[in-house]
Amino acid sequence: MKALRNCNWFFDNLSPEEGHIHGIKKILFSGESEFQSMEILETGSYGKCLILDGKMQSSEVDEFIYHEALVHPAMLTHPKPENVFIVGGGEGATLREVLRHKSVKRAVMVDIDKEVVDRCRELLPEYHQGAFDDPRVELQYLDARKYLEESNEKFDVIIIDISEPVEEGPAYLLFTQEFYNIVTEKLTESGIITQQTGTIAPNSLLNYTAVNNTLSTVFPVVAPYYANIPSFGLPWGFTLASMEIDPMDISVEEIDKRIDKRVKGRLNFYDGITHHGVFRIPKYLREANRKQKKVIRDTEPLFTYTA
Repeated sequence: MKALRNCNWFFDNLSPEEGHIHGIKKILFSGESEFQSMEILETGSYGKCLILDGKMQSSEVDEFIYHEALVHPAMLTHPKPENVFIVGGGEGATLREVLRHKSVKRAVMVDIDKEVVDRCRELLPEYHQGAFDDPRVELQYLDARKYLEESNEKFDVIIIDISEPVEEGPAYLLFTQEFYNIVTEKLTESGIITQQTGTIAPNSLLNYTAVNNTLSTVFPVVAPYYANIPSFGLPWGFTLASMEIDPMDISVEEIDKRIDKRVKGRLNFYDGITHHGVFRIPKYLREANRKQKKVIRDTEPLFTYTA
C-alpha cells in the first residue's frame, strides 16, 4: 500500500526530499485497481481525499479550487461550448463543473480505470453531486488516446484531468507531442484544451515547463496559469491551449457576464478578476518556460517522481 505508512498518517511525498503529512480519521477504501493503487481517506484537515499511486488527487475541502481552475478558464474562453471531452476525471467533479454550463449538449468522459470511477461514485457523492446520471453524459472506460485516435468526432473543449506521468502508469502517453497532435484533429475551429501541468514550486518545474513547451510545438496559443491548492502542499500549474482564442483577450467584465449568463449556480473560486489573475504568472515561471527546450515525445516521455 503506497499511501499508508501507518494507521494514523498519510504521507504525501512531493519529492524525494519533501512531503506533506495528513492525519487520517478513517480509511474508507484501500486497494489496487488494474492500473494503480487507490485510497479514499477521511482526513482531519481536508475531509475526504482521493489518493492514487500514493499522491493526493483532490480533497473535499478545496477540490472546488482545483476543479473550477481546471474547467472554467477553457469553458468561459470558448464562445459557446456544446460538446466537451473529458480525459480522466474519475471523481466526477470535473464533469460536475462542465455540466454547470448551460450550452453543453454532450459531455463524453473517458477514464481508463472503472474501479476508480465506481469507488468515487459510491464514496465521494460530495464531489460528483449526481453528475454521472445527467442525460448529457456518455461515460466510457477506455484508453482516451485510443478513443480519440479512432473517433471522427469534434469537440469544442477537451479537458485533460489525469495524474502526473508515472513510469508504467496509465497517463504518460497523454503528455506527448504525438498525443497533442491527435487532440488538434479532434477540436473544432475555436477548440480549446486545458490540463493540470504539475507543481510550480521553483525546485520542481520540469513537468510544467516541458508540457508547456511541448504544447507550443502544436498549438498557436498556449497560456500557462496557476492556482494555490492547499491540500497539494505546493502551488499548482495548469495550461490552456487553443487553436485561435487567447483567454487574456477577454475582459474581466466579459468573463463575469458569461458566468452570469452561462453558468448554473455560484462559483466559489472563479470570476473575471480571478481569470485575469491566474494567467498573470510570476516572473520566475515566465523565464523558466522561455528557457525550456524539451519536447515530450512517445519515444522520449517524461516521468515525474512518485513514492
